[in-house]
Amino acid sequence: MASGSIYVPRDEKFTGSSPQNLYLTFWMAGRKNRLRVRAAIAAAGILVGNLMAVRFGWSNPLFVGLLAGVAAGGTDLLIAWRAHERTAVWRGKRRGEVRTGRLLRFSLSRYGYRVMDGRAVPGQASIDHLVVGPGGLWLIDNEAWGPDTVVARYGGRLFFDEKYGTTVAKGLISAGTALAQLLTKETGIELIITPVLALHGGRIEGRGGIVQGEGLTVAYPRKIAGLIRSEVVMELTEEQVELLARTAARVVPRMPVTRVT
Repeated sequence: MASGSIYVPRDEKFTGSSPQNLYLTFWMAGRKNRLRVRAAIAAAGILVGNLMAVRFGWSNPLFVGLLAGVAAGGTDLLIAWRAHERTAVWRGKRRGEVRTGRLLRFSLSRYGYRVMDGRAVPGQASIDHLVVGPGGLWLIDNEAWGPDTVVARYGGRLFFDEKYGTTVAKGLISAGTALAQLLTKETGIELIITPVLALHGGRIEGRGGIVQGEGLTVAYPRKIAGLIRSEVVMELTEEQVELLARTAARVVPRMPVTRVT
């Protein structure tokens, strides 16, 4: 969600002279050049494969060369496709909260974690995911940024290009604090809720696709489940996890999801 809840359907920022539309225009304009470069890479792969086959005495050098050319060209295609696909949420082609939710459930459910989607914290901004499990509680929101955006930490502060991280995710941090207080009051369990921002698009300058600062963690969606499992914020029993999940389902209502057609 570039500037608001990811549950809000697409608007006119995805049309006309918007950054998303300009990106697609330049992407399509560069197709012929990408094909020429890919052909050159494949040709180089064929040459290298033939030379290696001759050098090491492998049988059928032509087949080895063709195989190496296909592998080289296919690798270039995969790299280009992945770079383009990383912008899918920002372009409005994919829903960030759907992708993150699936990744969380697939990776965490077997370990006793509960994933609750689309919750409205009373008096606070809506959030995309609440994760409750043996290692603590996490509040996760999705942000979609352009491919040129750089997220990094400098001098202990987070930056999204020239914007402070706390400015970008102020609502998420505030919602985490408010929800921790609410659940503590309802259950009697002293809680700390860790806010996490799932970044779709952009580039994180941090080890392993994760950067932390100012009480906020920013990570690529595919990295969040591993982060949750590796960082034990607090130890909760199975009974406490069940109590917290049931209480959260009661006091934090689910947001109505607007379908994008």
